[in-house]
Amino acid sequence: MESSGYCMVITTAPERDEAEKLARGILENLLAACVQLSDIRSFFFWDGQIQNDDEVSLFIKTTTKRYAALESYIREYHPYDVPEIIQLPITGGSSEYLAWLDATTGAG
Repeated sequence: MESSGYCMVITTAPERDEAEKLARGILENLLAACVQLSDIRSFFFWDGQIQNDDEVSLFIKTTTKRYAALESYIREYHPYDVPEIIQLPITGGSSEYLAWLDATTGAG
Protein backbone atom coordinates (compact mmCIF):
# COMPACT_ATOMS: atom_id res chain seq x y z
CA MET A 1 0.00 0.00 0.00
CA GLU A 2 1.40 3.42 -0.93
CA SER A 3 0.72 6.39 1.24
CA SER A 4 1.95 9.82 2.16
CA GLY A 5 -0.33 10.02 5.20
CA TYR A 6 2.14 8.31 7.51
CA CYS A 7 5.52 9.19 8.95
CA MET A 8 8.21 8.18 11.38
CA VAL A 9 9.53 10.82 13.75
CA ILE A 10 12.96 10.52 15.33
CA THR A 11 14.04 12.19 18.54
CA THR A 12 16.63 11.43 21.20
CA ALA A 13 16.63 11.56 24.98
CA PRO A 14 19.56 11.78 27.39
CA GLU A 15 18.68 8.61 29.30
CA ARG A 16 16.37 5.59 29.28
CA ASP A 17 13.98 6.86 31.98
CA GLU A 18 13.41 10.12 30.11
CA ALA A 19 12.91 8.25 26.81
CA GLU A 20 10.37 5.91 28.39
CA LYS A 21 8.53 8.86 29.95
CA LEU A 22 8.31 10.57 26.53
CA ALA A 23 7.20 7.32 24.86
CA ARG A 24 4.43 6.71 27.39
CA GLY A 25 3.17 10.28 27.14
CA ILE A 26 3.15 10.13 23.34
CA LEU A 27 1.14 6.90 23.38
CA GLU A 28 -1.22 7.98 26.17
CA ASN A 29 -2.08 11.10 24.14
CA LEU A 30 -2.69 9.01 20.98
CA LEU A 31 0.03 10.91 19.13
CA ALA A 32 1.53 7.69 17.74
CA ALA A 33 0.83 3.99 17.51
CA CYS A 34 4.33 2.75 18.31
CA VAL A 35 7.54 4.09 19.84
CA GLN A 36 10.72 2.04 19.67
CA LEU A 37 13.75 2.84 21.84
CA SER A 38 17.37 2.14 21.03
CA ASP A 39 20.53 2.98 22.98
CA ILE A 40 22.97 4.98 20.84
CA ARG A 41 26.18 7.01 21.06
CA SER A 42 25.81 10.44 19.44
CA PHE A 43 28.56 12.71 18.13
CA PHE A 44 27.48 16.29 17.36
CA PHE A 45 28.50 19.94 17.28
CA TRP A 46 27.25 21.99 20.23
CA ASP A 47 28.58 25.26 21.61
CA GLY A 48 31.23 25.29 18.86
CA GLN A 49 32.74 21.97 19.86
CA ILE A 50 32.39 18.32 18.96
CA GLN A 51 30.47 16.60 21.74
CA ASN A 52 29.57 12.96 22.32
CA ASP A 53 27.06 11.41 24.67
CA ASP A 54 25.16 8.23 25.28
CA GLU A 55 21.52 8.79 24.33
CA VAL A 56 18.35 6.87 23.62
CA SER A 57 16.80 7.23 20.18
CA LEU A 58 13.02 7.16 19.85
CA PHE A 59 11.53 5.95 16.56
CA ILE A 60 7.91 7.10 16.57
CA LYS A 61 5.37 5.76 14.04
CA THR A 62 2.38 8.00 13.44
CA THR A 63 0.18 9.72 10.87
CA THR A 64 0.93 13.03 9.22
CA LYS A 65 -2.35 14.30 10.70
CA ARG A 66 -0.88 13.79 14.21
CA TYR A 67 2.58 15.20 13.41
CA ALA A 68 1.96 18.81 14.51
CA ALA A 69 0.52 17.71 17.86
CA LEU A 70 3.38 15.23 18.32
CA GLU A 71 5.99 17.89 17.59
CA SER A 72 4.31 20.24 20.09
CA TYR A 73 4.28 17.50 22.72
CA ILE A 74 7.97 16.73 22.22
CA ARG A 75 8.88 20.43 22.43
CA GLU A 76 6.89 20.84 25.65
CA TYR A 77 8.13 17.75 27.51
CA HIS A 78 11.62 17.20 26.13
CA PRO A 79 14.53 18.05 28.46
CA TYR A 80 16.84 19.45 25.73
CA ASP A 81 16.87 23.13 24.76
CA VAL A 82 16.91 22.09 21.09
CA PRO A 83 15.50 18.57 20.77
CA GLU A 84 16.05 16.56 17.62
CA ILE A 85 12.71 16.28 15.84
CA ILE A 86 12.95 14.76 12.39
CA GLN A 87 9.96 13.69 10.32
CA LEU A 88 10.52 10.98 7.72
CA PRO A 89 7.70 10.11 5.31
CA ILE A 90 6.49 6.55 5.13
CA THR A 91 5.98 6.03 1.41
CA GLY A 92 4.60 2.51 1.63
CA GLY A 93 3.82 -0.33 3.97
CA SER A 94 1.42 -3.15 4.61
CA SER A 95 -2.19 -2.03 4.48
CA GLU A 96 -2.89 -3.78 7.80
CA TYR A 97 -0.06 -1.94 9.58
CA LEU A 98 -1.03 1.45 8.16
CA ALA A 99 -4.67 0.82 9.08
CA TRP A 100 -3.48 0.06 12.63
CA LEU A 101 -1.63 3.40 12.69
CA ASP A 102 -4.87 5.12 11.69
CA ALA A 103 -6.99 3.27 14.22
CA THR A 104 -4.55 3.77 17.09
CA THR A 105 -4.04 7.50 16.54
CA GLY A 106 -7.72 8.21 15.87
CA ALA A 107 -7.01 9.14 12.26
CA GLY A 108 -9.06 6.30 10.78
